[in-house]
Amino acid sequence: MRRLDSPPAGLRDDPSGGAAAPDAPSAPSAGRPRSEEAHRAILEATLSLLVDVGYSGLTVEGVAQRAGVGKATIYRRWPSKLPLVIEAFRQLPGLEEADTGDLATDLEQMLKSYLRTYHSTPLGAVVPSLAGELPHNPELMELFAPVVRARRQPLLRALERAVARGEIPADLDLDLAADLIFGPITVRTFFTRAKLGPRSVRPIVEMALEGLRRAKHDAADDD
Repeated sequence: MRRLDSPPAGLRDDPSGGAAAPDAPSAPSAGRPRSEEAHRAILEATLSLLVDVGYSGLTVEGVAQRAGVGKATIYRRWPSKLPLVIEAFRQLPGLEEADTGDLATDLEQMLKSYLRTYHSTPLGAVVPSLAGELPHNPELMELFAPVVRARRQPLLRALERAVARGEIPADLDLDLAADLIFGPITVRTFFTRAKLGPRSVRPIVEMALEGLRRAKHDAADDD
């Protein structure tokens, strides 16, 4: 039985001899991040590790350690590192829309913006890491291909608008045209490691459009 002169539960003695005061609410313990914070921390840790060790060196255990979560927290969201990497990659910025009414200007704006992003975010390290893994990882290729197609849409839409304006031929293979426009950046950044700057964009656009216009002339000659 509780002594009558003892303070009730939830009260503490005032050392000055005054009345007992309620216990102060305990501060939340610093533990693992909550659900949304954990999700964000996992994706950020995944991108960070892709930069540091590449796809082949990335492990779920390593992501968990860097994100400050348990492996079970990761596996509740992603069954393996592959879908985790794909979702992390989706967080990176891609091509920005440009619609000025002129294809050359649109392409210059898009490519300059992309190069700034490529050199100032993890994109510049993550893309080559994943690209190098694709030839011998068909599962990664299967998941990565639709992501790449989605990220190309601003460029394809710019080409479609150019077709509607009569700037390029209506029967042009737009996917091939997009490869022609973007190919020099891929070759330079992946294989020569040359750092392309804004001044490199205009010659790329001019040469690509010259080829597309020549295709228009050749098509007219064939008629």
